[in-house]
Amino acid sequence: MDGVDEVVSEFLTEAREEVDQLDHDLLAIERDPDDAEALASIFRTVHSIKGTCGFLGFTELERLTHSGENLLGRLRERDLAMTEPIMQSLFDLADGIRTSLDGLEANGSEEGTDHTAMVARLDDLYAQDASEQRRSEMLGQRLVASGDAKPADVADAIRDQLEGDDRRVGELLAERGVDPEAIEAAATEQQQRTGANNGADSSLRVDVNVLDDLMNLVGELVLARNQIVELTKDRSDTEAVEASQRLGLITTELQEGVMKTRMQPISGVWNRFPRVVRDLAKECGKQARVEMEGQETELDKSLLESIKDPLTHLVRNAVDHGIETPAEREAAGKPAEGLVYLRAYHEGGQVNIEITDDGKGIDAAAIARTAVERDVISAERAEELSEREALNLIFQPGFSTAAEVTNVSGRGVGMDVVKTNIESIGGSVDLTSTLGQGSTAKLKIPLTLAIIPALIASAGGQSFAIPQVNLDELVRLSGDEARAGVERVHGTPVYRLRGNLLPLVDLRDELDLEPVPTGSGEDDDVLSIVVLQADGHTFGLVVDAISDTQEIVVKPLGRHLRDVDTFAGATILGDGQVALILDVLGLGNRAGLVRDGREARERAEAAATDLGTQSLLVVDVGGERRAAVPLDDVNRLEELDASSVERSGDREVVQYRGRIMPLVRLTEAVRGFGFDDAESGSLHVIVHSRGDAQVGLVVGHITDIVEQPIASIEPAAEALLRGTTVVHERVTDVVDVEALLDAFGPPELAGAGAGAPGRELT
Repeated sequence: MDGVDEVVSEFLTEAREEVDQLDHDLLAIERDPDDAEALASIFRTVHSIKGTCGFLGFTELERLTHSGENLLGRLRERDLAMTEPIMQSLFDLADGIRTSLDGLEANGSEEGTDHTAMVARLDDLYAQDASEQRRSEMLGQRLVASGDAKPADVADAIRDQLEGDDRRVGELLAERGVDPEAIEAAATEQQQRTGANNGADSSLRVDVNVLDDLMNLVGELVLARNQIVELTKDRSDTEAVEASQRLGLITTELQEGVMKTRMQPISGVWNRFPRVVRDLAKECGKQARVEMEGQETELDKSLLESIKDPLTHLVRNAVDHGIETPAEREAAGKPAEGLVYLRAYHEGGQVNIEITDDGKGIDAAAIARTAVERDVISAERAEELSEREALNLIFQPGFSTAAEVTNVSGRGVGMDVVKTNIESIGGSVDLTSTLGQGSTAKLKIPLTLAIIPALIASAGGQSFAIPQVNLDELVRLSGDEARAGVERVHGTPVYRLRGNLLPLVDLRDELDLEPVPTGSGEDDDVLSIVVLQADGHTFGLVVDAISDTQEIVVKPLGRHLRDVDTFAGATILGDGQVALILDVLGLGNRAGLVRDGREARERAEAAATDLGTQSLLVVDVGGERRAAVPLDDVNRLEELDASSVERSGDREVVQYRGRIMPLVRLTEAVRGFGFDDAESGSLHVIVHSRGDAQVGLVVGHITDIVEQPIASIEPAAEALLRGTTVVHERVTDVVDVEALLDAFGPPELAGAGAGAPGRELT
């Protein structure tokens, strides 16, 4: 800060913290005007700022805080009752102090700052007639509560005052036999400040640049430690190995200590939100409050600065778009006052932050319609979106559902920036919502960006670091399993991991790396897969080899590489190699597995319609038989809890996406299909559409999706089957879904006609 010396800089830092506390205390007073402790805290804060301003010569800010202190003094002594004009003036006082601090930080002086109007308003409020009766009543209440005076004596003394006796109530009570010392003690208690902290200051302020330099030095020490560990790894010199281990232990403890100095509780950001919500709710004609959990959760200071604006935007959105007006809430059976709930907690080496409101929720269908109207997506694409994907359209640039542009919202700026800012620090944001109940935005943030644990892997002769926070597990295949374990579904390589299809990404292919010959054929029989999580999606990264995990120091990439979203930075390994740090989210986007996981599948589906081929969904039907369902008859795949099945008349139904969907069990329709469809407590259901109606076909476990030549399908030997073919060297019955539903489906489907089902598989 140019022109601002060290003393002023320290004053500005302390004053900003005090003003944040001032907002907190003012909100407490607004909720409970009789909160004496909060009122005393406000008085102390304003008095402290006023005293320092006088010392530093900031006369304009001193004049403002002096008028505020006068008014607060009368409120604290109960000489004035808290009213709405006084309450608002105190909030304006806090804003005025903050404006002065901003000016001082920018200019180093009070030039251009004028609080004349605000000072006059505070002085007018201070000059209101004092209420002697009010002071008398408060003093009497204290004496009665302490047992030093009888209620009847207090009532008589106050009555005498009202009838013209100009003596103080204390004198009148002393005349009635109340102990004068008790009266004096009660009067002193009424006036003195409460809760003053006289303890010694155990904290020390350190410039953040000093901490940054210290952190950089620790990072270099970690790199040196890694190199020494690498050098002594294969040595037989016991003393050298012991010294290396001791250095590693000391370095780790020093690193943790330095990182703790940079860690700050999230309450430093959250404390401003009650005031934000209060002001915005009043502006929008709503009522809302804030509740918090996990304010003590700590993050690196640099990350706190990065998430401050995104969090503020999400909180404002919760009030502006989420919380209804009092009349709307009461009509929906809700309390008039809405709730914005903030929660922070550590999980899996990350900080999770949730912003929840109990408002009207978000209509995913309305989001999709708006996206089509604004040419964000096509109408065909909108129909294929899942609910989660439709909600996440809110994060598209230029997207807004506001009916009109106001100074609060409607300009289509903000949510895309929220997502961009969070992802730029290695985090993610996800949105869930229930109509009529509210919405939740969940952010996942790394604890720190300076030093992180990572897995070191190699591909094409180069080493890469994979942040451990994205790592699920490691899979190593060898021999026949490596050669036959990878299958292809619509052109996308997949591996069956515990019954689930795991899409694979070959790191060499994605980065155009040439394979490095090893001189032996052994590596051809080994497949190393790193199972990763990114933005709620799981995929496998195929690498040449996996080394080990180690703590790495993150070095940012140069400006000219800022737009490369495949890498998050670089590091130096113990052997001196430079390793690029993979951005798992960016890598998943590049491979089409995170941003739009359907792209590769849709291309394959389009190709499958050529040259007389058909896509079949293969299911297990128990015993020696297998079955397949044409993919054209599949709208969605769902796994439902068996306990969710209910009955309507003689038919089984489930509640599905706000509608009642009838079920048809394949075991009851086709002879010889004998799988236990409730064996695991869950049902595998193919959702089929006919016009606007839907029906669920309960099948066995889903095993594969294959492309089959139409010419290979032989005529059916039984009714309800379209034909028979050979899939993976096994005879497979192809189910005629239309005929099956005509025979066993609910009556309301009979005249609906075959719809045009979507091609989404989830």
